[in-house]
Amino acid sequence: MEQYPTEQLEVTIDHINYKGQGYARYIHAPDRGSQGRHLHLNIPFTVPGDVVQVTVDNAKGRHKATVHYDKIIHPSPMRDTTIPMDEAICAGTPLVFMKYADQLEYKLNMVQNALAENDFDPALVKPVLGMDNPNRYRNKMELTFGSEGELGMHQQGNYRRVIDMKDSYIATEAMVEIKHIVSQWRRDFNLPGYVKDTHTGLLRNLLMRQSFSTGEMMVVLYATEGPAAYAEAADELTRRLLAAQPQIQSLQWIVHQDIADRIQSDEVHILHGRDFIYDELSGFKYRIWPNTFFQANPVQAEQMVKIALEMAQVDSNLRVLDLYCGVGTFSLPLARAAKDLCGIEIVDTSIQSARRNAQDNGLTNTHFITSDARSALKTLKDTWGQPDLLLLNPPRSGAGGKVMRSIGRFGTEKIVYVSCNPNTLAEDMRWLRDFGYELQVVQPVDQFPHTHHTECVVLLQREIM
Repeated sequence: MEQYPTEQLEVTIDHINYKGQGYARYIHAPDRGSQGRHLHLNIPFTVPGDVVQVTVDNAKGRHKATVHYDKIIHPSPMRDTTIPMDEAICAGTPLVFMKYADQLEYKLNMVQNALAENDFDPALVKPVLGMDNPNRYRNKMELTFGSEGELGMHQQGNYRRVIDMKDSYIATEAMVEIKHIVSQWRRDFNLPGYVKDTHTGLLRNLLMRQSFSTGEMMVVLYATEGPAAYAEAADELTRRLLAAQPQIQSLQWIVHQDIADRIQSDEVHILHGRDFIYDELSGFKYRIWPNTFFQANPVQAEQMVKIALEMAQVDSNLRVLDLYCGVGTFSLPLARAAKDLCGIEIVDTSIQSARRNAQDNGLTNTHFITSDARSALKTLKDTWGQPDLLLLNPPRSGAGGKVMRSIGRFGTEKIVYVSCNPNTLAEDMRWLRDFGYELQVVQPVDQFPHTHHTECVVLLQREIM
């Protein structure tokens, strides 16, 4: 294959792609007897309207490339020029250079376009509910150790490179301090980071959780070996962390030996405190373990719960079914307002947590079942009865056609769908049309400022035949 020279190109960012990167198209001058070749470029940390210079290897011999810009020639009116370009601070926040009002407008358009492509009325989408302060909002951060001792997030567009975190727009100040303590501790004891290619090294990940309500913190170190062979280092890590952050109520060293990157637990060693922390959301107390799925932005999560309750007009006469209930984030507030509630979740540890959380909060009208959604819907009417309202909060991949058809046949009067992906939300909702459901309203919520993700709370209602 012919190799073409490296070129410096000037391009204008047209839009943001599905990864949160700026997209631009460059058209080469045409060769004799042909049209100019098109080069599709994905450029991190740019915003629509930016004019940038990029350097592209083999520029004329490829159709697409992901590259970082060399310089900004003309900044877009949408660009926040007060924010310096520093990957050690902005990793994990692909839209941080876009002014916040423009971020909200971008997300509104994203939701409207997803609905329109699936023949729903985009006028049903309300303005995105943003945050008064869109910084340092996360109650959970997962960082990765690099092979050269870095500790941070992966570089945008390059999962194999870890950017050592200096600060963060989304992590709390306490989390940033803990990161620096752990990094210095690693250097002091010369502990190697994990190398993916050879599957060697000790330190893999650092997980931090912080409750904005109770103040309790959790710190979890994931390593390929247990702490027994590193007793002095483990003791010193405990001493340093507790001296800096005495609110740490759970400090754990967890062995993770599997080749897969997804964080797993082979052995759990408690260095200090409990194996969980307490958190609160919407007036309810929850026990949170390292692997617990819990909304990462508690301020906006409370808004979503409030919106869901208002949309469904839940009262003491309603029976509610919560699909994909997790540990009960929506279940407990719904149960407090409703006659009774049944929660369905395929992960048994989450169901056990949901039952415990309901008990801890004094709720006696809840019923939780470990099951996949389709199987539960087939038998629930016989075992529990007919609910009036169904709420579902599936993963980013959506519920899928089989589950949505089962929901349609199940036939509750109202459905509240909480989604973290507008595209799969719109695709899922199409399946309900054949069962007489009509979309009433869509409320986007900016759950993840400075990223390309947004949540939606949606109400569908079945026509009375």
